[in-house]
Amino acid sequence: MSNKSKNFFKGIKDTSPLMIPVVPFGIIFGVLAIDLGLTPLTTIAMSVIIFGGASQIIFLQLFSAGASSFVILSSVGAVNSRHLLYGTVLSEHLSDLNLTWKIIVSYFLVDQAFAVSNNHFKKNKEDKDKYFHLIGGGLNCWTIWQITTIIGIYLGSIIPEKLGLTFAIPLTFLALLVNDFRKFINVIVIIISGSIATLGYQIIPYKAYVIVAAFVGLFVAFILTKFLKKNYE
Repeated sequence: MSNKSKNFFKGIKDTSPLMIPVVPFGIIFGVLAIDLGLTPLTTIAMSVIIFGGASQIIFLQLFSAGASSFVILSSVGAVNSRHLLYGTVLSEHLSDLNLTWKIIVSYFLVDQAFAVSNNHFKKNKEDKDKYFHLIGGGLNCWTIWQITTIIGIYLGSIIPEKLGLTFAIPLTFLALLVNDFRKFINVIVIIISGSIATLGYQIIPYKAYVIVAAFVGLFVAFILTKFLKKNYE
């Protein structure tokens, strides 16, 4: 097996545990989309083009509320802006790729793939084929998301409401934070950014609470890292 294949399949393996809450999340999206009047083809196209669970749910909520196209597009863009941070973090590891490969990798740069591939890249800095890990993890998530969306479209009506599948949405993102609780700095950043996002939900204009919380979290992480590094020198 080539090194590219090893990285690719390791990406699939590393993201697989994170796919458990994605299954009900995808089903929920398929069910909601059909309930709001979207056609199966439009729903599937949205999952392929946008390919972002949280932003797709927000799209449906705003669409059902009769929001304008500008509000819908700007809101979806704001939610997905976190991927700019992902790209910035991984840029040092992918700088040698040509434009075509960067576009391919960026499409698969979802939350779950970033969470596992970022750690993989740090441990394998000298591996020129390490980006296949991100492609494998992202493709794994993409496949699960498309399949569960289709299940929600065609079989959602027979799924009992008492199963309470809506728990999957926060659970999906909580699963990404498990490893981060092992470091003190990470815990502080999570608490601060989470608190800002929660308190700012009703206060921060244009629903930009996610962006504000992310940038404050980055600033706090920078300050704490510099402070602790200085103390240990």
